[in-house]
Amino acid sequence: MEASSPLAADPPPPPVHVAIIMDGNGRWARSRGLPRTAGHKRGAESVRRTVEAAREMGVSYLTLYGFSSENWKRPAGEIADLMGLLRLYLRNEINALHKNGIRLKVIGERSRLGPDIVRMIEEAEARTEGNVDLTLVLALSYGGRQEIVEATRAVARAVAAGGLAPDQVDESVVGAHLFTAGIPDPDLIIRTSGEQRISNFLLWQGAYAELVFIETLWPDFGRAELETALRDFHRRDRRFGGAR
Repeated sequence: MEASSPLAADPPPPPVHVAIIMDGNGRWARSRGLPRTAGHKRGAESVRRTVEAAREMGVSYLTLYGFSSENWKRPAGEIADLMGLLRLYLRNEINALHKNGIRLKVIGERSRLGPDIVRMIEEAEARTEGNVDLTLVLALSYGGRQEIVEATRAVARAVAAGGLAPDQVDESVVGAHLFTAGIPDPDLIIRTSGEQRISNFLLWQGAYAELVFIETLWPDFGRAELETALRDFHRRDRRFGGAR
């Protein structure tokens, strides 16, 4: 009697938290003789594809670096275009996020965003708060160093007020004062466009994240590229400083 073939091994579970530095919109547009705005618009379509793929693949948290604190130095016209796209996204995509069980959370310095944008963010967060299929974290007006500075100030105020002793300050206390309080640290950080740096993104939280750099420009990123990054992640030996 012919022996039965062994069953294929179950695929490894996806990383709990994937974070992406979305880079290359400008180069994508320039290579096609288009204005940078066209790259940003095409990049918004990649956001939609990637969020859908992450949810289907079982990722629990997806953080997208949408607009850094340094991006405020860009020309006023480009900033206005980006804010317009953000308004459009918040206006048009929240229904789909909510329908698909996706929770939205925004991290960063909201005080620098327009009041109408802040209001739309608050409404979207409140509406999707109970969703559990995926948490989509948008980093807007975000900088990792500034986040750590703000957390340090908050801890210092607590110590000065007598509510916290200096020797009680540890990693968990600092982490509780970060924008990402309550969100697990990223397991995997992906950067598109071939650049190999993290650009002030999740500096504290990414201490033990695996880094994957992909040549694909962000407007061309989608499910196939995400799957490639996850395969690379699963080949890594994550020891967190311990011995093999």
